[in-house]
Amino acid sequence: MNKKILIVDDDPRNIFALKLTLKARGYTVESCTMAQEALETLKSGPQSYIVLMDMMMPGIDGYEAVRMIRNTSEIKHVPVIAVTAQAMPEDRQKCLEAGADDYISKPIDVDLLIMAIEKIS
Repeated sequence: MNKKILIVDDDPRNIFALKLTLKARGYTVESCTMAQEALETLKSGPQSYIVLMDMMMPGIDGYEAVRMIRNTSEIKHVPVIAVTAQAMPEDRQKCLEAGADDYISKPIDVDLLIMAIEKIS
């Protein structure tokens, strides 16, 4: 397991809970609270990341952030799992159309999240 998880969420409580859960499962976890910070982190080095992207953030939202990742040549291959409280079927489709590799709704089912991470890592 050499991939790092990058959690992008504007709510520190969500980051805290996810970090705790994923670290307990043996993952290396980093986090940031803004999409711009996430893009800079992804572009900064050779690490392999899987991004957990909150879709509802102020400023640059997750949809725009995923499109920015997909349109940046050096990071367009980075797997992104959309994380959103919006759980309607059309929301899932919207996330996938924006370029996310998978979709998890909040409140997060940890087993589903781990399966999604393992599927794309």
